Amino acid sequence: MSTIDVHAGTTPWTLGAAPADYVLGHVQAVLPGSVIEDARIVVRSGRIEAVEPHPAGSAADVDGAGLMCLPGLIDTHSDALERERAPRPSAYLPWDFALLSLEGKMRAAGITTVFHGAGFHETTSGLYKRSAEAAVELCEVVQARSAAGAPVDHRVLYRLDARSAKGAQALAEQLAVADGVPLVSHEDHTPGQGQYADRGHMERYLASADNLTPEQARLKVDQMIEDRERYLPVLERNLAWLGEVARAGKIRLVGHDPDSPEAIGALRDRGGSVAEFPTTVEAARTARQLGFPVVMGAPNVLRGLSHSGNVSARELVQLGLVTSLASDYLPSGLLGAAFMIAKAGLLPLPAAVGLVTSGSAEVAGLSDRGRLAPGLRADLVLLDAAGNWPVTWACVRAAEEMRAGGTQS
Repeated sequence: MSTIDVHAGTTPWTLGAAPADYVLGHVQAVLPGSVIEDARIVVRSGRIEAVEPHPAGSAADVDGAGLMCLPGLIDTHSDALERERAPRPSAYLPWDFALLSLEGKMRAAGITTVFHGAGFHETTSGLYKRSAEAAVELCEVVQARSAAGAPVDHRVLYRLDARSAKGAQALAEQLAVADGVPLVSHEDHTPGQGQYADRGHMERYLASADNLTPEQARLKVDQMIEDRERYLPVLERNLAWLGEVARAGKIRLVGHDPDSPEAIGALRDRGGSVAEFPTTVEAARTARQLGFPVVMGAPNVLRGLSHSGNVSARELVQLGLVTSLASDYLPSGLLGAAFMIAKAGLLPLPAAVGLVTSGSAEVAGLSDRGRLAPGLRADLVLLDAAGNWPVTWACVRAAEEMRAGGTQS
């Protein structure tokens, strides 16, 4: 099979251009509840046909040489494209170049499906200066790359500032032409609640991002709190509209930074399906009691604390309240966080891997990926897990999906 380059006939050098049919042998296959130490994975028409112990003496198209094999990672919340586009403040690169550059980092991180955050906001503060116009540009470049067929399944996480009328109008126009059931989150980052319950964290963020003095940052936060009340009618209209389309099954609605059981209850009532980055133990516990997936940030796991002073993701994992991790702003964080959780004994390895594979598939409503199981897409990651941190050797998106130019499941 000429499209697979095998180094010295034993170790896979790259599987980035894998064919539709092949056999991968002698890998550690991480299944949902167990690990097969010496496994063979049979792929036919871009789908997994079998995952089984490697029969003695049988050949394979690629010898995995004992590397670990996971399902391709699924990232349901990535803001990395914004960072790739502006590697320095006001140093903006072309969107299409930024996406192609980021794609290489995604593959190195083992990510085969990613939802890029498009912020339908109206902000002049902060690192990214999010706007409805920039969100539309991001959507267009992601959709174009997806249609072209790419080694990563690029999708959009539509993020609405719930107090933005302009953002809601632009979002509605995008949803009208979106494929499938789009993933949509609503958020309210005004200080004094949610992510910035402690306004001091917002003040320090603005001082750094906007080069303000502490006094200037304090006055800006005062203005944001005043504006929060002024835009309350907009928030109520936007939430009512999102609830209407969510209950009609037209979107999959995500609640961003819920901070209380009451916030989770309101999310349920408006047709929400996912609790993303809950800021308190109580909010996360209520979400799980209602059967919602709970998403936390991989950087939070790696650091051991929230950058906004909220609940630690490690604490929620230890309490059994986390079902998925998202990279937030650090693609490489997914693999690192999953293996840190396993090495710390917070979860067995298969369950820790599930936080970045099958758990994330549940968040996105994708039933065709996220596990090494017959019938699912052959999105695969090969890695060396012997060191302190896992190292990706190969990242493969199912061949048939690439040829089709991507699909919306």
